Amino acid sequence: MAMVFGKSYWRNFDRGIEREWLLTNGIGGFASSTLIGANTRRYHGLLIASLKPPVQRHLIISQINESISINDRNYDLYSFKTPGCVLEGFRYLQQVEFDYIPNFIYAVEDILIEKKVCMVYGKNTVCVTYHINNGENSIKLRLAPLVNFRDYHGESRRHHMQFSRKTCPNGIKINPYNLDLTIGIYCNEGTFIEIEDCWFYNMQYPVEMERGLNHTEDHYIPGYFEVQVEPGRDMYITLTATVEDDVNCLDGREVIEAERERIKGIIEASGFTDPFAASLVEAADKFIVYRKSTDAKTIIAGYPWFADWGRDTMISLTGLTLVTGRFDDARQILYTFSKYIRDGLVPNMFPDEGEEPAYNSVDAALWYIEAAGKFAEYTKDYNFVKDKIYAVLKEIIESYVKGTRFGIRMDKDYLITAGDENTQLTWMDAKVDGWVVTPRHGKPVEVNALWYNALKVMENFARTFGEDPDYYKNMAEKTKSSFIEKFWYEEGQYLYDVITDNYKDAGIRPNQILSVSLPYAVIEGEKAQKVVDKVWKHLYIPYGLRSLSYECEGYKGIYIGDRYQRDGAYHQGTAWSWLLGHFITAFLKVNRYSERSRQAAVRLFINPIRDHLQDACLGSISEIFDGDYPFYPRGCFAQAWGVGEILRAYVEDISP
Repeated sequence: MAMVFGKSYWRNFDRGIEREWLLTNGIGGFASSTLIGANTRRYHGLLIASLKPPVQRHLIISQINESISINDRNYDLYSFKTPGCVLEGFRYLQQVEFDYIPNFIYAVEDILIEKKVCMVYGKNTVCVTYHINNGENSIKLRLAPLVNFRDYHGESRRHHMQFSRKTCPNGIKINPYNLDLTIGIYCNEGTFIEIEDCWFYNMQYPVEMERGLNHTEDHYIPGYFEVQVEPGRDMYITLTATVEDDVNCLDGREVIEAERERIKGIIEASGFTDPFAASLVEAADKFIVYRKSTDAKTIIAGYPWFADWGRDTMISLTGLTLVTGRFDDARQILYTFSKYIRDGLVPNMFPDEGEEPAYNSVDAALWYIEAAGKFAEYTKDYNFVKDKIYAVLKEIIESYVKGTRFGIRMDKDYLITAGDENTQLTWMDAKVDGWVVTPRHGKPVEVNALWYNALKVMENFARTFGEDPDYYKNMAEKTKSSFIEKFWYEEGQYLYDVITDNYKDAGIRPNQILSVSLPYAVIEGEKAQKVVDKVWKHLYIPYGLRSLSYECEGYKGIYIGDRYQRDGAYHQGTAWSWLLGHFITAFLKVNRYSERSRQAAVRLFINPIRDHLQDACLGSISEIFDGDYPFYPRGCFAQAWGVGEILRAYVEDISP
């Protein structure tokens, strides 16, 4: 979906930083900044390289400071904020176009400059191109790279940074901290002019300030490229930055064309011509990346700070890979995770440094079975399921029946219980220094909806593979009976969120929607309708579902502040985009997929998301939103399960 923005979007600095853009390279690296090019996060930069795909991500190039000299007049095109100072280079920014990649159009006197940014797919390399249409004067274009080398979660100060450098044909090579790694910066035009001991001090990041974190850092400036442009000249310039050994000076136009064709091919392969679906297919591509340690594809949970998480991967797999027709990617992901299943549990996350994965999730394995069921439904490749992953699917069920880590087990009522007051095993897993913010140990409602769904998926597989399905069928029937009996809250006409032997949590939360939305719904009929109605009334906002009703004790409607404040609101009222997909499915189910309900779903639930694609992170869907009006986007600005679930619901439930 092509987007065009004009000066009304950056009348001042604060308006100009509201929207962000994101480019990815398929191995975990990315480039990102704001609409006006001012970095507002520690995660912003033109090159965040993934040194061990898709992890060990490091900021390499913060930004390029461009300036133009015309006779004795100097114009700075870049923008930034430091304590007490804002440089407003965006005053020369005429228009920003976003069509696969960002295109920034500047006008200075009678000069027109188009700046495009593009990453090289599969490489930790970025190209920045400048198309100069010069006027009647000779000009000098100066391009000064701001260099860094630090973990993308941190920040750097001058006193601890160490760089050595040497010039080379077309540019400069920089060695950080005497490591066996070289940052190459090249330009196909002009001359590189070195500067001794030059630093950019105190770049300020307003978003990090809002998050209660350190919010200033320094960058190294080794020098600048100076390009002479004669009067009337039409000139193309490419600046290349890389940490790859085999990349030197590139033609940015070729890189851009290759990336455009790659993305067009992905959209064409999906078969979607609907602009909304096509936009989400493009967004989905950014999350599917290569993991070196497993030599297979995986799914990044969210940008800018998440890596690949088991739960998030399985929830988003249907939308990101199956709906989009990327069946081979789905096979790789399912098979790879199958090799790391231990005691019937799917890894919650793969650590960056290669130690044993974390398994602290009660629902990831059940989502894995749901993903396997969806895979078979979409691909009809039952041979893959039978030969490659069926054994671990059975292992998951048996481990839950007999009991496994973290107190996860099937109780005598056939419902799954898990955890204790010190654990956080469900997706509502915020924990700060021992404080479990949303304790849900016992029998969580969505876990048992997933358990019933998993048993039905396994019943279908057993029948298909010529085995006796009654084992799973009988357990499913008993699970369903207990679920309805124990989770239904008659007085409130909805489902309890968590139950134990001596306690039932009547807080109105969105987890109950899965009892209706999953392919094998554990509740149906009038009760299902009442659940949808309750969730709609208490939890729905235009971009997702609140994690707790505004009428409940402990509700927090604004996700802002330091870690304690933010994590204290994360699942206590903050709205989540991924839940909107399940709400749409449940809404259409109880309305029997009538044409009227489909039209209502587009008008009420899809159109706000359609608008959101032009806000926050352009072309993607934010992780979370404030539960209170005006529902500001928060958290990760691009989230895999938000994109995946809304694409799935749109294609499966609305557009047929």
